[in-house]
Amino acid sequence: MQSIENRQFTLASRPHGAPTDENFTLKTVQLPALEQGDVLLRTIYLSLDPYMRGRMSDAKSYAEPVAIGEVMVGATVCQVEQSKNDQFTQGEWVLAYTGWQEYAIVKGDGLMSLGHAPSKPSYALGIMGMPGFTAYMGLLDIGAPQEGETVVVAAATGPVGATVGQIAKLKGCKVVGVAGGSDKCQYAVDKLGFDACIDHRADDFAEQLNKACDKGIDVYYENVGGKVFDAVLPLLNTAARIPLCGLVSQYNATELPQGPDRLGMLMGQLLTKRIKMQGFIIFDDYGHRYDEFAADMQTWLSEGKIHYREHLVDGFENTLNAFNDMISGKNFGKTVVQVNQPL
Repeated sequence: MQSIENRQFTLASRPHGAPTDENFTLKTVQLPALEQGDVLLRTIYLSLDPYMRGRMSDAKSYAEPVAIGEVMVGATVCQVEQSKNDQFTQGEWVLAYTGWQEYAIVKGDGLMSLGHAPSKPSYALGIMGMPGFTAYMGLLDIGAPQEGETVVVAAATGPVGATVGQIAKLKGCKVVGVAGGSDKCQYAVDKLGFDACIDHRADDFAEQLNKACDKGIDVYYENVGGKVFDAVLPLLNTAARIPLCGLVSQYNATELPQGPDRLGMLMGQLLTKRIKMQGFIIFDDYGHRYDEFAADMQTWLSEGKIHYREHLVDGFENTLNAFNDMISGKNFGKTVVQVNQPL
């Protein structure tokens, strides 16, 4: 094998607030020769997702933090550049978890083949991957929406929120989205088919949400937390359900928010209105149901019932900026970095 230089982002220190260049090292390493059973993967697409912020921290969580000096984690869509593994051939596309680097040598365990000519390989990182699966199971299993109910979803044009809202519409619900900016809100209504979408940056956001949810809220799919949840809480109906997927507004927080302690009010609402609020980790809790999701989603996509938008960033060196833009809501759709050109 001709020697290949591999650029990779490794964690240099733990961020305090938003990650900065000082928290990462962009280094170049020489890849070793392949051994029997090895597969050399060329990263084509790298997925950027909010959960990564938690992996940069050493706070106790559902997964171990990335160790200092290690490559930052992340799902990838790769092509097999060389193979000494009978299960994989040159040019084959695979879904992997090789992180923030241009190449990787793996044994083949944990790779999911996407074939030699997938029509849209990057979809495996979004609508057909973790975000789409998260939207599907969180809404349908925990949210359990019924026809005629009102579903509110935060981060409504992101890969999870956009999918949640569209599935809820397919189930006959009224859907109200929450997003940042008029362009995103218009897209949610005009393209995704939401009944309304409220700009959380508006001075009268809470009043607009109240007006849009004139019959209260039966399902609130939580991706954001913060002031959005503050506005949602008083509108929740008796027996409302809250799939707790993410709290992106808090991921870079360095202290508790100012204002009154809302915990007592939250607990009171959960009790008196018999509200179900449940967190979940998609592959830990629902990995055995992926095929069920994949069958439904492939059907909806082929029938044009689900729309999907990618925010494609070109260039591996732009990964950290793209990540911070996603956390702060500057992206529009599922953030994917194109690391290399296909073979």
